Amino acid sequence: MPEHPVSEPFDEDPVQHTADAEHGDRHDHGKHGGIVVSDPTLKERLATEMRDALRAGEKVRLGALRMLSAAVTNKEKELRHELSDDEVRDVAAKEMKKRTESIEAFEGAGRHELVEKERAEQGAISPYAPEQLSEEQVDALLEEAFAATGATSEKEFGAVMGFLMGKAKGRIDGKVVQEKVRARLRESAG
Repeated sequence: MPEHPVSEPFDEDPVQHTADAEHGDRHDHGKHGGIVVSDPTLKERLATEMRDALRAGEKVRLGALRMLSAAVTNKEKELRHELSDDEVRDVAAKEMKKRTESIEAFEGAGRHELVEKERAEQGAISPYAPEQLSEEQVDALLEEAFAATGATSEKEFGAVMGFLMGKAKGRIDGKVVQEKVRARLRESAG
């Protein structure tokens, strides 16, 4: 009778092979032979959260995550390449903006049940959107924009906004910034 009654294929670690199959190319062999696991991409996180929401029966959250996933897929088809995490964040920022606009419209129409649904969807999408800048960071960016453009009149509004929105890349609310820029330009002119 052989010393090891179990055949050799069972000597391998089945847990490791399962992890390799589930996470595909996330494993990298380190220089000393160990396995290095990188953080999941935003798309992988999105797929995992969708699965979790489905299992938990969270219909609103699942619907919001599916819409985000569809928007990501559409953007990938448009650009003809897989999106990076930054590009996924840009798509999520656009989805957040849609929800904000819907909330404003529903509040104006007195549809409070739809406002709550949109807020719940916004909450599900927000972890994927870029982190919003604080009031102090926006003010500092505003100072930088005015220094860089040298704007002093309403005619230079576009130049200031272009500078700000280019620097902030979806991390600020355009309406709030617009009001601040207009107020600042009125002060300069007045």
